[in-house]
Amino acid sequence: MIIYNVTVKIEHVIANQWLLWLKNVHIPELIATGCFTHATILRLMEVDETDGPTYAIQYHAESKALYNRYIDKFSDDMRKKSIDKWGNQFIAFRSVMQVVH
Repeated sequence: MIIYNVTVKIEHVIANQWLLWLKNVHIPELIATGCFTHATILRLMEVDETDGPTYAIQYHAESKALYNRYIDKFSDDMRKKSIDKWGNQFIAFRSVMQVVH
């Protein structure tokens, strides 16, 4: 199992709208690529929220090949949609992890 983790800090002014969009639009579109089985949304705790809340979204892929397929075929478009919608009101960084237990 591979977890594609996207950590996002959202400005307060869009936080509620962004979370609704994430749940109702972005995650369903990403799951529809067939590369991931499901996603989990987590809110980071005990972090500075002066500039807004921070979320980690974990997308679960059954194999590295499926994750690679997402990166090769879909990731650029998905990132562009996020930027087109929210501009510079968020920052994101990504990491890939392998479940070992």
